[in-house]
Amino acid sequence: MESPMKCICILGFLLIIGIAGLQRADGAGECGKSSPDTLAWNLLPCATASRDENAAVSDSCCTQVKKIGQNPACLCAVMQSNTAKMSGADPKVAITIPKRCNLVNRPVGMNLYIALTE
Repeated sequence: MESPMKCICILGFLLIIGIAGLQRADGAGECGKSSPDTLAWNLLPCATASRDENAAVSDSCCTQVKKIGQNPACLCAVMQSNTAKMSGADPKVAITIPKRCNLVNRPVGMNLYIALTE
């Protein structure tokens, strides 16, 4: 079990990164006016499921993946964000979450996998 202080430090660091990258200068990107780092925070309920393909995926995780996944380019940008990388998410496992959530209209294909694992 990790020490509470280590978890607090990691969360603080991620918060700083998220605040620093709130918006791009032109205000529009893959995720519209929201930055991928900011949206990555919404995927916090997916933390365990993004590291362990046998972990249960919570309803709140599925809700967020469904919401962000309506724009596959945004979902890809979120998964490649510094916040997602710092969370310890394994792209090979994280890409399985939409299927594990039984989402009908989920992003699929080798291009998404390649983008997430680059």
